[in-house]
This record gives sequence, structure tokens and C-alpha cells, in this order.
Amino acid sequence: MAKRPDRKPTEEEMRLIRQVRLAAIVMSLTMVLWIAGQYIGGQLGLDPRYALLLDLAAIAALVWSLMVTYFVWKARRRARPADDEGPSDRGNRG
Repeated sequence: MAKRPDRKPTEEEMRLIRQVRLAAIVMSLTMVLWIAGQYIGGQLGLDPRYALLLDLAAIAALVWSLMVTYFVWKARRRARPADDEGPSDRGNRG
């Protein structure tokens, strides 16, 4: 793979980087809070419907993160010039 010259990222690239960073933080915090909530709920003997509520909130946060990363991926593919795509970029991993 050819090395690209050092250049400063554009404002659009910085926006995409911030979005991916936010999605990563949301995913990490969601899992930590979900595991902690399950443990604490079990220790306190909370009603199972609170565990279900916590599960649904975690699923919603993870789906949101997945959507953000998908849209960033699509934006980066759209922004990439067509001549930048080589044989190794077409999904050929072997």
C-alpha cells in the first residue's frame, strides 16, 4: 500500500473522527454501565422489569452507535477518490 503524504485533515474528516470517537465512548460506557447495573440490580434484589429497562436502554445505545459508525463508513467511502481503490481495497483478503 502506498504511503500517503503527510497532510492536515480537512474539517469534514475531523467531524467524522469526532463522530467515531463519540460512538466508541458511547459503546464503552454502555457496556460498563450495563454490566454494573446488572450486578447492582441483582445485589439489591430489584424487580426484573428494571433489568429489562436497562437492557433496552443498552440496546438503544448500541444501535445508535452502530448507525453512527455505518454513516461514517459510508461518508468515508463517498469521499475517497475512485483511483485510490486498488485490488486489495475491493474486499479481496486472500
